[in-house]
Amino acid sequence: MATTSATAAPVAALSKPRVAVILVVAVAIAIALNAVVATIAKAAGAPADFGGLSVPAYVSMTILGILAGWIGWRLVERHARDPRRMLTILVPVVLLLSFIPDILLAVLQFMPGATGTAILALVAMHIVVAAVAVPAYVLASRSR
Repeated sequence: MATTSATAAPVAALSKPRVAVILVVAVAIAIALNAVVATIAKAAGAPADFGGLSVPAYVSMTILGILAGWIGWRLVERHARDPRRMLTILVPVVLLLSFIPDILLAVLQFMPGATGTAILALVAMHIVVAAVAVPAYVLASRSR
């Protein structure tokens, strides 16, 4: 279903099964890469029991991040006058904003095991999710 408004360009209807497959593959790739980040961080001295590097934590947050990003991406595509330009600005800004909880965790030390290595791993995981999600969103946004 294509939508138009006075301020937005038409957005082509997307094949829901195709979008779902692309997003599921993106989630799987991002989870696998974040598992590598967690393993490297633990080998480099991050506490093995640090919650943010546990499988349930990074799997759930990776899924949430990719799905929330997709919703935001589609909203921009539907409502922005120039979605490409807006996304070029928003993606890095949102990525930088996603570091705020990690920075607070480093500064306030409210979670046991929040060492520098652990915090850097969390930041790296945010970058991994963005690096996998953005190309997937571009691919999923193409109508076919």
